[in-house]
Amino acid sequence: MTRLPKGRPSRLTRPSLAVAAAIAVVAGVVAAAPDAKSEEPTPKLSLIAASTSVTLDSWKEDPGVYLDLGTYLTSENGAFELKVTRKSYKDPVVAQQILRNGKKTRTKTLPAGLVNDFAGLPDFTQITLTDAAGSTVLEKTETFCPNNASGRVRPDAPANSKYPESCPTNPFTLGSVWGVENGWASNTYSGHYTETAQLAAGTYTAEINVAKKYRDLFGIADKPQTVKVVVRERSWEDEESAGARSSAKTTASGHSAHAQHDAHAQHDAHAQHGAHAQHGAAADTPAPGAVTSGAGPSYNAGHGPYPSAPPALPWALKRKSLGRQALATAEVGDSPGQTDGSRQAPGAQPHAKRPAGKASVPDVPKPDLRSLPAFGITVSDGYEEVPGKDYLAFSANVWNAGPAKLVVDGFRSPGAEVMDAYQYFYDADGTQVGYTPTGGMEWDPRPGHEHWHFLDFASYRLLSADQKETVRSGKEAFCLANTDAVDYTVKNADWHPDNTDLSTACGYENSISVREVLDVGSGDTYTQDLPGQSFDITDLPNGTYYIQVLANPENRLKETDHSNNSALREVVLGGEKGARTVTVPPHHLVDAN
Repeated sequence: MTRLPKGRPSRLTRPSLAVAAAIAVVAGVVAAAPDAKSEEPTPKLSLIAASTSVTLDSWKEDPGVYLDLGTYLTSENGAFELKVTRKSYKDPVVAQQILRNGKKTRTKTLPAGLVNDFAGLPDFTQITLTDAAGSTVLEKTETFCPNNASGRVRPDAPANSKYPESCPTNPFTLGSVWGVENGWASNTYSGHYTETAQLAAGTYTAEINVAKKYRDLFGIADKPQTVKVVVRERSWEDEESAGARSSAKTTASGHSAHAQHDAHAQHDAHAQHGAHAQHGAAADTPAPGAVTSGAGPSYNAGHGPYPSAPPALPWALKRKSLGRQALATAEVGDSPGQTDGSRQAPGAQPHAKRPAGKASVPDVPKPDLRSLPAFGITVSDGYEEVPGKDYLAFSANVWNAGPAKLVVDGFRSPGAEVMDAYQYFYDADGTQVGYTPTGGMEWDPRPGHEHWHFLDFASYRLLSADQKETVRSGKEAFCLANTDAVDYTVKNADWHPDNTDLSTACGYENSISVREVLDVGSGDTYTQDLPGQSFDITDLPNGTYYIQVLANPENRLKETDHSNNSALREVVLGGEKGARTVTVPPHHLVDAN
């Protein structure tokens, strides 16, 4: 049971895992690999180090070192693939290794209790750090997500990995697929899943090995890797001062365009992505370490282990949830091997004009929208807008169980404030075979939103103990995005959805049309933490209530099943006005607020 005191919302909107730049492993690091068509039916896994030394940063403003030591797990003689599922929230998580040999596939169930969530293989790597005198200063284990920061280790390996780019962190995830592609390697660094190490500036020696239980289970050789670790202390205040001096000097020489300090460039770049804030703000973002093996901080929305990208600058400053340092250190940009959740690629393009002909709902596969129980539940005050009020804040997710993706186009008549929305339907070959009107889209001009919201996608209600409506959230319009990998084991799940963020996926104020998509297997998380969205509990009596997340409340969207659109989460309110508390009982086996 989780008991939460009054405080700022946890802002778990995109509780966000990382895929970072591809590995630079020079020839000779890995021995010549067996051919993928070898008779050996199981993949050969090895632990390697991309470099013999790494330099890591400890920031004065945010002490602590992220131990990205540049070690990778390689997979040869076939892909290393795991399928992780649970039948329901009453059932434990089950992990199976998928073994493929040509057209033959068999499964190997991992020991019960080895995997308890969807974040990866727990206690996979064992790390020991010694100082220059040979004294042990740190011993720790780290979780390993096979989808994390992967890249090729030989040129004849597949050009792209078929596996997802991250491991989900949503507490109500139902299914995930993890894998290291054949001829690829995945970084063993746990990123922001793990706590930072408190290390003084200096030189250390790290020994990294795979835990014995995993070596025995997967046949990994007992060959620990040794890496020299140089820890240097840095300060953003010093960096900014140096950047300003460099900028002034370069400006005088006529080359001001090249004088921007990296931190400021990143800061400015992130300020342009105001779409991040509409799903809720992120927690303080730690300063990144030096780029070593390519697994530096990134912000893959909804998939962890890294926190979600910082929200729009004006909204962040208003909430005081991000300091100057955190904004300055944010790294953005999608590139080969790196997904940070700040995708700048345009959203899916709508048709050039409104659909013509008679509307119809053909007998083809349709999406199945389902609600997850609320999470990230806490009590907050009314901030500066509504002082003296108590609010129940929470995160909620509506996902698509398939077998077809949800596609909604909005078309705007000249001068109209609301777009007319249409849902499209496709046959098994992907050909559009029908459409139907489905409400509208409206422009949300608020800082941190500034995009088109599809109306009536979901609603949120606080129900009394007898499950009668007590309070309703004012939030019912959304820009759809694939923020969370809820179940990638369902039929037709898309392991590589395009719009994992909202930077341009939901249009601009002057857009004439917009396409919003929710892919199969993915869900869209919104954090209800602002007055008008969260529940006003100021005058509610203490006791038991239920947060209801209701997908497609007006049934305007055509689905395969409308009976699974509602999810309830029990909460118990306590305390006094101005000091309210909330207790969140476990939801079956899920004991997360």
